[in-house]
Amino acid sequence: MTKAEIVNEISLKTGTDRKEVLQIVEGFMESVKASLINGENVYLRGFGSFILKHRAEKVARNINKNTSVVIPAHDVPHFKPSKDFSLD
Repeated sequence: MTKAEIVNEISLKTGTDRKEVLQIVEGFMESVKASLINGENVYLRGFGSFILKHRAEKVARNINKNTSVVIPAHDVPHFKPSKDFSLD
């Protein structure tokens, strides 16, 4: 499902204009992104959490050049669904 499809579905279910729904959805995504950039996790009760996972420094290989490359430690965003989040 794309962002446009989500916006259309919410617009149909709520009767709200698509432009307003698009602004709300984009605002939500920007808020989540800004929180993660600031090192803050985002918790949505009953849905899940957007958290940062720390990856340690590691040595990887460039198989084309047959060389080793050091990948520095970094944080990556991760979504963890809640226990109530069911795909049944």
